[in-house]
Amino acid sequence: MTGAEPDLVHELRLVVADDLARAHGSDLALDDRRELARHLVLERLRGRALEAMSLGGPMLDPEQERATAEAVLDVLFGLGPLQVLIDDPSVENIDVNGADRVWVTYADGSKALGPAAAGSDDELVEMVRSVAARLAMTERRFDVAHPELDLRLPDGSRLSALMSVVRRPVLSIRRHRYVDLQLADLVELGAVDEVLASFLAAAVRARKNIVVGGAMNSGKTTLLRALAAEIPAHERIVTIEQAFELGLDGDVERHPDVVALEARQANTEGEGEFPMARLVRRALRMNADRVIVGEILGEEVLVMLNAMSQGRAGSMCTIHADSSHGVFRRIASYAVQSPQRLPLEATNLLVAGAVDLVVFLDMDSAPEPGGAGSTVPTRRGRSWGAVDRFPATLRRRFVSSVLEVVDADGLSVVSNEVFRPGPGRRAEIGAPLRSRTFEELVAHGFDPAGGHLGRGARR
Repeated sequence: MTGAEPDLVHELRLVVADDLARAHGSDLALDDRRELARHLVLERLRGRALEAMSLGGPMLDPEQERATAEAVLDVLFGLGPLQVLIDDPSVENIDVNGADRVWVTYADGSKALGPAAAGSDDELVEMVRSVAARLAMTERRFDVAHPELDLRLPDGSRLSALMSVVRRPVLSIRRHRYVDLQLADLVELGAVDEVLASFLAAAVRARKNIVVGGAMNSGKTTLLRALAAEIPAHERIVTIEQAFELGLDGDVERHPDVVALEARQANTEGEGEFPMARLVRRALRMNADRVIVGEILGEEVLVMLNAMSQGRAGSMCTIHADSSHGVFRRIASYAVQSPQRLPLEATNLLVAGAVDLVVFLDMDSAPEPGGAGSTVPTRRGRSWGAVDRFPATLRRRFVSSVLEVVDADGLSVVSNEVFRPGPGRRAEIGAPLRSRTFEELVAHGFDPAGGHLGRGARR
């Protein structure tokens, strides 16, 4: 055996947690607390080794001792056995279907079974509760009364968990591999070309209100971060999210004046709930130059649209949709389900007065030969065994459409598809911009590649 024994890890976790408490470890910074815990773990392991030596019992070899210490630290400060996957830069998504069924999706599109997340489903639930208690800014319950949990992990990954309404507890972790990036980086990644990157950068600088749409896992948050990188450093930004994910407040050089707001669930007594719609209203009183909503999920859409149309120019948000025009249908569906029950015609008028651009992200995949039959590597040089991966696919995310919102006409929002799907569904220059929009963007640095985007009749 070269790995850590689960029973020994469990025993040491309890003992070292008590040692930390007695040593007032909670008063230390995280890095110092982790180093103290490492010292305490090794001290306990040395004590066990001396005892085993005197009794003639089995001893851990150096590799087992190191693996055990790392495993204990992962349980105390990370996500236990899942932490090795969190630390692996090639991992993109982790999906746990019960404690012993962990599916790992890699950046190359391959998929394989990973290590068990916990010894039992009860241990998995307890681990999630522990993580929520350590990492959440506000109380985040995870029990029968509150069976769902959303949480941002220290590396920026998004954790989503569910229990009691599913046969076994499930956990999904979505890694954000591109956190600190700009539109130029998206050009290198093939998500946009240089003309579209220039267009989007100018749109942000010209304070256009932008809605980013796309399917799940299409790269909406990544694009939103890249757009936000174009916001001048002197501007005050307020971000609003169901669970912290954008992380703009973590880059004080690029965004020195950021306030990050996170929605809050009700407490045990059913009090203290702070939904996103209320956060958006609160943001309007915080002298924000721009308001960014990480993801529109419901009734906050009306507050956001009102904010965009009432002086918060340059604001942005993301929304799930199946096409660029489908963004309008999604907004309308949220509006009609809101307490205001806003009818379609009124919603379209609000959209026309608030939204300047809709940017839609698409994705495709193509088989990548040689993806099957490989061993899954880990951070510590071990593997989970010769696991055959599902064949790898190159999953490419890219902008396929950009709409310029022009007006509303009863049951429809009138728009120009200024970038439309071309070969491979990637965005290419489409309908001409309105002359006023075109001139504004050029004034803010847009290079229209010879003016083609601005040709033709412009309203």
